Amino acid sequence: MLVSVRNQTRGTELAGRVRIASSLLDRVVGLLRTPRLEPGTGIWLKPCRSVHTWFMRYPIDVLFLDSDGRVLHQGTLKPWRFSRWVSRSQSVLELSAGTLDLTGTQTGDRLEMKERT
Repeated sequence: MLVSVRNQTRGTELAGRVRIASSLLDRVVGLLRTPRLEPGTGIWLKPCRSVHTWFMRYPIDVLFLDSDGRVLHQGTLKPWRFSRWVSRSQSVLELSAGTLDLTGTQTGDRLEMKERT
């Protein structure tokens, strides 16, 4: 299933094609099989409190979200890094690097996920 992600606080679209990874296998594999992440795409890991970029060749923007879609923590992870553990996080959104800067998304913003038809 794919969703689009919009920052309700800022009125901007973060990505139009985000894959949901909710099974253990989908979350473990995540983006590891992708050679790059195109702008406007991403993966939404749920549940999730921490991520890594081991074996990846490109950086990603990462957003930790609570159950209401509010950004608890955000940043860019370079390849071969671990994120911090965000205990209140219910899910993590991984997007192409630069998305946070382009959209001005910050901690405290509220995101909306909408199923694509």
